[in-house]
Amino acid sequence: MNKIILEIRAGAGGDEAAIFAGDLARMYQRYAGRRGWTFSVLDYNQTSLEGYKSFVAEVSGEGVYEALKQESGVHRVQRIPKTEKAGRVHTSTASVAVLPQVEPKEVHLADSDLEVTFSRAGGPGGQNVNKVETAVRLLHKPTGIVVSSREERSQHANREKALAILRAKLYEMQTSAASAELGASRREQIGSADRSEKIRTYNFPDDRITDHRIGKKFHNIEKILDGDLDPIVRAFQKREP
Repeated sequence: MNKIILEIRAGAGGDEAAIFAGDLARMYQRYAGRRGWTFSVLDYNQTSLEGYKSFVAEVSGEGVYEALKQESGVHRVQRIPKTEKAGRVHTSTASVAVLPQVEPKEVHLADSDLEVTFSRAGGPGGQNVNKVETAVRLLHKPTGIVVSSREERSQHANREKALAILRAKLYEMQTSAASAELGASRREQIGSADRSEKIRTYNFPDDRITDHRIGKKFHNIEKILDGDLDPIVRAFQKREP
């Protein structure tokens, strides 16, 4: 699959969790650039110049799903936050979901099941607020799933992007219900973002990343967060049959 929806949400840890979510978003964006993939931001809820409560992007390119599918789950960071005056190490989390984008024919969406609202899109802190209501918010009434898109310039384009996100989430729910072998549901995939539910830990004091599923450790955190994800991607690919 060559197109995915990437969703990142801040978990436990307040402002530091939001900053970590921003670090992950930039890591994936830079990795996409290294791979020659297209990385399009669809929606975000920014808390500061560095942090995100939520972040949604569309990533497309050769082999994107195979390379990033193992990123789904709770990521945990251990470091001294910039706001910490006593020099104490804090533990925070962010959740990542990687959802393959599906064709419209694979998921039936009835207009009667959708509640569509429009608003003005704008940059962080209310910058460059559009005078036209181009941002789109979709509520799927049967499931309660809410998605939005505001980065495109037209209302129609944002509606199509929001529909693509919704289809991806519904498709994953349907396939998970049909067969446990196809993976957990989005709710299970994301988890509660509790500190104990983690797939990977980024330990800054020891300059070590540990993936708890394969029991493998990686060093040079800053380089990896700068987009050098290949060592982790290759470690998972070597384990596949």
